[in-house]
Amino acid sequence: MSNPERDPLPPHQIPVGQLLGDELEMRGWSQADFAAVLDRPTQFVSEIVTGKKEITRESAAQIGAALGLTAEFLLRLQDQYLLAEQGKNKAAQGKLEEVRRRALLNGKAPIQLLRKRGLLVGSTLDELEVEVMELFELPSLDAEPALAAAARRGNQGEEISVLQRAWVACVRRAARALPPRKSYSATGLENLARTLSRTLKTSQAFSDLPKRFADVGVRLVYVEMLPGGKIDGCAMYVDGYPVIGLSGRGQRLDKVLFTLLHEVAHILRGHVDRDRIIAEEIDDRGSQESTQEAEANSLASECLFPNGFLGIPARISSSWVDQAAGELGVARIVVVGYLQHRKRLDWRTTFTRNAPNVSDALGLWK
Repeated sequence: MSNPERDPLPPHQIPVGQLLGDELEMRGWSQADFAAVLDRPTQFVSEIVTGKKEITRESAAQIGAALGLTAEFLLRLQDQYLLAEQGKNKAAQGKLEEVRRRALLNGKAPIQLLRKRGLLVGSTLDELEVEVMELFELPSLDAEPALAAAARRGNQGEEISVLQRAWVACVRRAARALPPRKSYSATGLENLARTLSRTLKTSQAFSDLPKRFADVGVRLVYVEMLPGGKIDGCAMYVDGYPVIGLSGRGQRLDKVLFTLLHEVAHILRGHVDRDRIIAEEIDDRGSQESTQEAEANSLASECLFPNGFLGIPARISSSWVDQAAGELGVARIVVVGYLQHRKRLDWRTTFTRNAPNVSDALGLWK
């Protein structure tokens, strides 16, 4: 057996037990003799020599000490042989190839989560690969999704996460399943946007929004937020028509309403086109707000309160909130949410108790 201080590993893969047997024979030692040197049972040596037992870190150190070798050398000899044998095993290589394919799939999308949601339904790797390529509209799994170039507020120019990219792809796929019924009308979209805060006073009022948007040539899609995705909405063009996607993140009527108006603003201000997608967190406002985000927030606020907001008293009472909501013609929670964003009310205020949750209404869009 070679001395690791002078020689590299043997070029041919040989079982370490066979090498040990040859070494013992060269030294004129029986297995019993060597077992006595190691203070181990003879069966222990026999099982290593015959390949029935692999050497461990402990036994490699003992054998190495007896033969003037390092434990690392012996373990590398063993690994070299076992890996070579594994490379010849077609069943083992088939399983490794499946691991590689699953890793490639999970690099594109959160496969298990999408399957749990029913967004992917394939039961075999072949089926899942086809579905993922269809979802991201890829010629092959080696290609990178074009959606990776989408921009998020607060980290302009950076790629969106795998979760966010998958969510946006699901929005696009859902939009393709909704052929536009009418041509897009920017005037019609803006007029619609300026009525939403006064017509969406209850969660149930959200149920027919896709139809109202379809009437102005905009496809409105709901894809439930993927856990950890941290995305509120997106705006894009699909097949030449504008699309707005909502995740329902925040669930509260005022939060989802503002997200919707914000994405509408991106479309009206021309921030998105066939080559640009905006996918973002509305509530996560970075210290540096881009010009586009400032424009979208400004127009969204204008649509929220077309006639401007009321003067805010020094002390805000529940009765004043009710009065303001009545005068503005909006849901009470819209007033509360606006005051929270203006930092005139704490985010833990009791005024948000029993706030309308629109998740069920959004679910009806499917």
